[in-house]
Amino acid sequence: MRALSGLLLLLSSVLSAGEIQFETQELDSAVAKVACYAVSLADVNTDGKPDVIAVTENRVLWYENPTWKPRVIIEDQVERDHVCIAPFDIDGDGQIDFALGAGWTKLGTMYWLKRGASLDEKWQVFPIAKEVSTHRMRFGNVLGKDRPQLVVSPLNPSEAPGVRLLAFEIPNAPTADRWPLTVMDESLHRVHNHWHLDLNGDHVDGTLTSSQEGVFLFRHEGSGKFSKRQIGTGTAGTKPEETGAGEVKLGRLGKDKFFLATVEPMHGHSVVVYTGPMPLPEGQLADRQVIDDSFKQGHALGCADLDHDGVDEIIAGHREPNTDGKVAVYYYRASNDAGTKWDRHPLDLGGMASEDLVTGDLNGDGYPEVIAGGRATHNLKIYWNRTAASR
Repeated sequence: MRALSGLLLLLSSVLSAGEIQFETQELDSAVAKVACYAVSLADVNTDGKPDVIAVTENRVLWYENPTWKPRVIIEDQVERDHVCIAPFDIDGDGQIDFALGAGWTKLGTMYWLKRGASLDEKWQVFPIAKEVSTHRMRFGNVLGKDRPQLVVSPLNPSEAPGVRLLAFEIPNAPTADRWPLTVMDESLHRVHNHWHLDLNGDHVDGTLTSSQEGVFLFRHEGSGKFSKRQIGTGTAGTKPEETGAGEVKLGRLGKDKFFLATVEPMHGHSVVVYTGPMPLPEGQLADRQVIDDSFKQGHALGCADLDHDGVDEIIAGHREPNTDGKVAVYYYRASNDAGTKWDRHPLDLGGMASEDLVTGDLNGDGYPEVIAGGRATHNLKIYWNRTAASR
């Protein structure tokens, strides 16, 4: 493994705005040669603390909380390039496993990873399925079953006119048995990401998708059939690559009040907020508001209540320098109750070409951190939320 020259290095600068304060720690200055394609959180060693997971072109690693010692989960055991990961206890032994998407663009292979006899060993790899251009995966109970399913969104069509949005059920013997498949939809194109939500508390997850056609919500209606509902238009353009949405996340504006955040279009220039009553009345689209149009290759997005006031902030970053000559990660705070106006604050200017980010409370103080992985910067960082200490 390459030397981790930045491990446990606390950068001297502290960025703050109002009552939100951050301190930056670079976990790994050279986590990847090509890119840190995905980051995630999971309690790998079952000590009650979330660990950081990083996915690169040929490795999956986990960084142990709180020492941040890195360990290799797999390395050169499946096809390059690894592109997405989803944590879940797949075999029901009470310990975290992972689903992994690999062979990006050419093969679209999906595997699940099971730990060895010790956490210092490389993990075992078992196949799930193949779907060309597999791009994102998350576990969600979209079928209303006893256990969540692995939902996979490829970027481009394979055997159908549109992208096949897939839900795989975990079999009783996942190391040996076929994972039963339900095709949720096959009508969209350039589906860059998806997100699960359960707004009515019935324990059946809806699936938001961000695609060339805009933002859609899919929901299981029984007998394997899914309803399809457009929520947002996405960006308008004259070419496929100029239209629609690339990222989507759900955020809260307070109790029982929600918004959607997107990056538009795919690898796009704008951070966008959609507001309105949720669920939306039949035939109505959410109101669309561009809150930042300065991005170049926007590719990382999250929503979290950074200041513990009951309203989520938006965290977003772009992976190529914009007209200011820098890559950047920002967070946005709503400045009115309707969520139609947002103030932008810098989180990292020039040090993170963000490919992916995730949020979560790493130290148990109730305030979520931001964890981001870079493409051109090849690095992995924690932005420690120091807001609790300032109060």
